[in-house]
Amino acid sequence: MNAVRETARPAPFPPWKWQVPEFLNIGVACTDAHLETPAAGRAAMIVEDDALGTSTITYAELAERTSRFAQLLRHLCVGAGERVLIRLPNAIDYPTAFLGSLKRAAIAVPTSTLLTADEVLFLARDSGAAAIVVDKAAWQTLGPRLAGSGLRFALLSGAGAVTHVAGIESVDLDPALERIESWEPSEPTRADDPAYLVYTSGTTGFPKGVLHAHRSLIGRSPASTYWFPFAGDGEGAPVDRIVHSGKFNWTYVLGSALMDPLYRGKTVIAHEGRNDAATWPRLIAKHGATIFIGVPTIYRQILQKTEFGKADVPTLRHCMSAGEHLSDEVFGQWKARFGLDIYEAVGMSEFSYYLSQGKQRPIRPGSAGFAQPGHDIALLDPATMKRVKEGEEGMICVPDTDPGLFIGYWNRPEETAQSRRAGWFLTGDYARHDEDGYLWFLGRRDDIIKSFGYRVSPYEVERVLKGHPDVADCACVGEQAGADKLLVVAYVIPHPGAKVAPEALLAYGREHLAAYKAPKAVYLARDFPRTRNGKILRREITPSIAVSRSSA
Repeated sequence: MNAVRETARPAPFPPWKWQVPEFLNIGVACTDAHLETPAAGRAAMIVEDDALGTSTITYAELAERTSRFAQLLRHLCVGAGERVLIRLPNAIDYPTAFLGSLKRAAIAVPTSTLLTADEVLFLARDSGAAAIVVDKAAWQTLGPRLAGSGLRFALLSGAGAVTHVAGIESVDLDPALERIESWEPSEPTRADDPAYLVYTSGTTGFPKGVLHAHRSLIGRSPASTYWFPFAGDGEGAPVDRIVHSGKFNWTYVLGSALMDPLYRGKTVIAHEGRNDAATWPRLIAKHGATIFIGVPTIYRQILQKTEFGKADVPTLRHCMSAGEHLSDEVFGQWKARFGLDIYEAVGMSEFSYYLSQGKQRPIRPGSAGFAQPGHDIALLDPATMKRVKEGEEGMICVPDTDPGLFIGYWNRPEETAQSRRAGWFLTGDYARHDEDGYLWFLGRRDDIIKSFGYRVSPYEVERVLKGHPDVADCACVGEQAGADKLLVVAYVIPHPGAKVAPEALLAYGREHLAAYKAPKAVYLARDFPRTRNGKILRREITPSIAVSRSSA
């Protein structure tokens, strides 16, 4: 089923004025700032853990617990600016460690629990982390590999025995926090001071650190109006309750499901455990959630593998997606079953979700929406640094004064300098804009396929093929077929039980795409190589993953 989306000419956005204070601490803004408000006794976070059950913490309790954590770092002589590596599942201890580190003016380093010991060792050494916060079960196997990493402390979360590693002092986190009876005020950090360090894929084969300031909290504030939008800020009004399908280490989740909602006094519902399609509607229903945030794969799985509909989640009013493009098919099926649009956003580790769709303007098929007010995005020709004309391909560039922009690449001053030019940060992503200002995301130049003199965006081809009723997912890449001969090809994962013929998909492509864009070969596959956050790794897709092939 293909979606029908509105195409009316949009109204102009109202002007946006940034208000960035001189002093700002994310940890304080997300906890202590609510102590003298009605939010103090409200649930800040609810964690549903398949093994441990349900745990809840109020804003008042979170303010105290994060202050205790900051004081613990002082007792351990972990100083301002030192790095605290966080390797935890979704749990109450995640905001405790993340926001508590920031209250100490230390730099939090969120990492995935899926990382191997070698990968954690690299991050510990590259960041120069003084401490790691990790659950006890993981530390039993991880700890011995981190001897000699430079870490001084391991703060061990959860139940179980404490494992000791030579050269690293192990601290049982819960008892250590309970022993703290008083604490010093949070550090008066400035908005431009470093707050957290996230790692992203690097061009050298090693992850690179992306350092963000406390002002990033303000930099994401347009999203709270034009992508979420949050409700319930008035006295006596219902308060949004947000379910996110991801893990807190991912910048997408770290912002939209931890910092941003806590900053505004909302309630976050997180899940830890087995992830199946039914998990998310059940959590929404159980907790009366009003906002659901996921990735296209999650929405697709709910539609394919469950019978849930609007009647099962009556409180749900707003759905959001990022990470990869949402197909028109999923958009339309979700709308038909749940009565709700799914609003997409585009972001990056250096600059979280700055393009988005929203209720203020009609959704246009295939478009990434608009730059949110306040983010003065420009499409520039990187050779001349001049704006491209309507309909032309240009690099997405961000003014280097935008408060949401990262500080720089960790210990990579040359790479940081190369990413900035003439007052702009060059994202490396390309897009074009139409006469109404809608942005059409094309991706990185490396992703764009140059076939027979034409330039083909894989996102555009994928969007069309995902509209075929038998296609569950697909990825478009270039395939070398000889000297100076690069073909547009598609790898397709069919819906379970579908008996789709590659020849039919080739014909579908020719019917719905210009001849130069239509795939010249279709491979059927069972799965794609992906990042730890589920994004498709196009550069690693080869015929070896295919189960069959057909060419035009």
